[in-house]
Amino acid sequence: MGTLIECFYLFYLLNRSMDSRSKLSWLIIIALFPIFGTALLYFSLADFGVRRLKKRLVEATVQASDYLATEPEVEDYLSHSDRQLQRLAYFLEHSPAHFPIYRDTEVTYFPLGDDMLPALLEDLKKAERYIFMEYFIIDEGVMWGEILAILEEKARSGLDVRVMFDGMNEMTTLSYDYIERLHKVGIKAQAFSPVKPILSTYYNYRDHRKITVIDGQVAYTGGVNIADEYVNKRQRFGHWKDTALRLDGSAVQTLKALFLTMWSVTGVDDPVDMDRYLQEKPQKKKSEGLVLPYANSPLTYHKVAENVYLHLLNTSTDYVYIMTPYLILDDELVRAMTFAARRGVDVRIIMPGIPDKQYAFDIATTYFKVLLDAGVRIFRYTPGFVHAKIYVSDAKQAVVGTINTDYRSLYQNFENGVYLYKNLEVFKIEQDFEETQVLSEEVTLETLSKIPMSHRSGGYLFSLIGPLM
Repeated sequence: MGTLIECFYLFYLLNRSMDSRSKLSWLIIIALFPIFGTALLYFSLADFGVRRLKKRLVEATVQASDYLATEPEVEDYLSHSDRQLQRLAYFLEHSPAHFPIYRDTEVTYFPLGDDMLPALLEDLKKAERYIFMEYFIIDEGVMWGEILAILEEKARSGLDVRVMFDGMNEMTTLSYDYIERLHKVGIKAQAFSPVKPILSTYYNYRDHRKITVIDGQVAYTGGVNIADEYVNKRQRFGHWKDTALRLDGSAVQTLKALFLTMWSVTGVDDPVDMDRYLQEKPQKKKSEGLVLPYANSPLTYHKVAENVYLHLLNTSTDYVYIMTPYLILDDELVRAMTFAARRGVDVRIIMPGIPDKQYAFDIATTYFKVLLDAGVRIFRYTPGFVHAKIYVSDAKQAVVGTINTDYRSLYQNFENGVYLYKNLEVFKIEQDFEETQVLSEEVTLETLSKIPMSHRSGGYLFSLIGPLM
């Protein structure tokens, strides 16, 4: 009977719409551990404990999308613009969350978290009505201490101050009573998917977003969490290289909608609350180019982030520069990167010189040879750890956000990013990449051969289950 069940799931797996590397990982697990592997696959596919979450996500996403639409003058501009841009904008606006593309948004690019923090603190001090913050990690220290002091003061002044963090913080950086402690100083707080002794696949989905919204007019996002290493107040893996964006203007509406959607899903569902804040639109700010904030959701629209990355790789004609802390690729990304390089596009990737997770970097090295053979150039940031997640292409388009180039970010996490088109900050992103490359060491087939056998073996071993990690 057991063998029959295993055969059924193997047949089901082979015919399921799933990346081939993920299928291979499951096949290996089931082959090595038939009973355990079959049970784990069933548990994963059944998505125990997430039906209610998915239902609330769908409802909140639909409600928020009623307040998101591309303005007629922007649609008119698109109709006379780059055909590839039109297709990307169409795809994102017709995704379940209806992400519109905006003009009239000032953008500031920060090449380091150190550069972002003073600007963020100054904007928080200027808040007059509300502050919304959603972060994957919040850790007590200098950075959070400076932010928290401002939030407490604003809460005492009657502002609506809300803080949301991923539930894993209660097992790592924050105490279990931290939400209660924030409530006592007037700050509304929630944890997404707090870990409880209940069997559920709910815990596999993490809120990896980083969003601050101030008075619905100014917003921050990027790779920077609220912890001292992100602004180099503490050294863990050498110098911490991260990036962030400040938005001021129309495009803040989408980031506000993303925060309110997750707030509604995580806490008490209050449709009036969302309507009240989304009815008010940000003031327009004259600026060059287009801005398109978007998000990834593993339960409702999980292919959005990867398709944006694929768009940059597939439409580039001169170059694509990438910074990412992790590189665990599915077949589509491998093909896109190698094909871009083989058709003459200058594809470069900067990764950490000092990894935060050795096993993750070891998995990344298993892709290096096929990428190098195709002409992709790979660099390691010698001073320390690259946590930045950026793609920049052809001096006209770029993405900055929270989305790593790995399975977890592309398939299992809630993420967000900002696509920029012909915005002046695209040149600053390109310049930052080139300056970071100067500080980096290039990986060659020769240096690849010098990687210790233990790391190479570990990389290939972990890569067998990489898509499931």
